[in-house]
Amino acid sequence: MTTADTAIDTKGVSVSQAAAKRVAKILSGEPGKKALRVSVEGGGCSGFSYKFDLVDATTENDIVIATEGATVVIDPISLEYMEDSVIDFVDDLMGQSFQIKNPNATASCGCGTSFSI
Repeated sequence: MTTADTAIDTKGVSVSQAAAKRVAKILSGEPGKKALRVSVEGGGCSGFSYKFDLVDATTENDIVIATEGATVVIDPISLEYMEDSVIDFVDDLMGQSFQIKNPNATASCGCGTSFSI
C-alpha cells in the first residue's frame, strides 16, 4: 500500500478536504470497507464516466491516496485519464455528490460524471 506522501506517482491527483471527510464518514459506517475506489470506464454521454465504489481491499497495482483518515484508491489505467484532477465532495442545492475536477476533460455532461478527453 502506498500513500500520496511516498514516492509513488499520483499524477497530481488529489483529494479535497471535503471529499476526505465525507469518505471517512462513509467508511466509518460501512464495516469491512476500507477505501473508496474511483475508476474511469468507457461509456456515459460524453465518452467516459467516473465510477465510485466502496471496497474492502486494494490490489497490488492500485495508487492509494490516504489523507485525513480517508483512503481513496485508483487503478493505474484510470489514473492516466485523471491526471492533475481533484476529487471533491459537493453539498449544494442540487444535492450531495462526489465530483472530479478534471483539467484534461474537453467536454463533460451536466451531471458531472461523464467526460471526454
